[in-house]
Amino acid sequence: MNSKPLLPAVSSVRAASVRRVSAALACAVSAALLAAVPAHAASIDSVVKSVKFDDDKSIAKELAKGQDPNATDDHGMPLLVIAAREKSDKVAALLLDNPATKVGAEDRAGENALMLAALNGDLDLAKLLIAKGAEVNKKGWAPLHYAAANGNDDVVKLLLEHSAFVDAQSPNGTTPLMMAARGDHMTTLKLLLDNGADVSAKNQIGMNALDFAKQYKAPDAIKGLSARMAQSGAPAGNTAAPQNSAK
Repeated sequence: MNSKPLLPAVSSVRAASVRRVSAALACAVSAALLAAVPAHAASIDSVVKSVKFDDDKSIAKELAKGQDPNATDDHGMPLLVIAAREKSDKVAALLLDNPATKVGAEDRAGENALMLAALNGDLDLAKLLIAKGAEVNKKGWAPLHYAAANGNDDVVKLLLEHSAFVDAQSPNGTTPLMMAARGDHMTTLKLLLDNGADVSAKNQIGMNALDFAKQYKAPDAIKGLSARMAQSGAPAGNTAAPQNSAK
């Protein structure tokens, strides 16, 4: 009869068993971690290209793989802002359906999607952005400045209907009326004035809307604003150096 103690053999078996269990647990943990990590998304350059081409199907696939809807391109421009700039409305709508998307995300110049939709006259996207909570009265340069700058009356009306400040001031005191005057957009000027815009308001260097019209050689605006100022009894403006910071 073998009288050798069994303890060493038992210990060896237990050690081997522990090693096997540990290895199995390690594999299980690794598998769980891999499962928790979303499939690798496409490069940001590829995603940006899809946004520019309004390829909503490709963007939907990338979002399903874990693509951050707030990702930016190499210049710091968020995907939603790119979509607004390029009028990629299908992609913009898809991004806005994602609860993680930041509606007010800005690029490095401080521009957001609603501002660029206003600049482009993209009424449908502007409506959608406002419905999703985009800020109409953004401090500084506001969407109304951008809509007025290009004479996009439909967007101007939309913004005013959503309580946009008609005399919103940019950091240098420029108002939407001044931007409309600069572009010689007479229907926009009338729309703003009919909604209470101050024809005599001046920016930080003392220029009013009529001064902008004169500075940028906008004949219709000069005629219309001169008549409006005469009616209101407001003093004529001055001729100052143009403001490079005005959009």
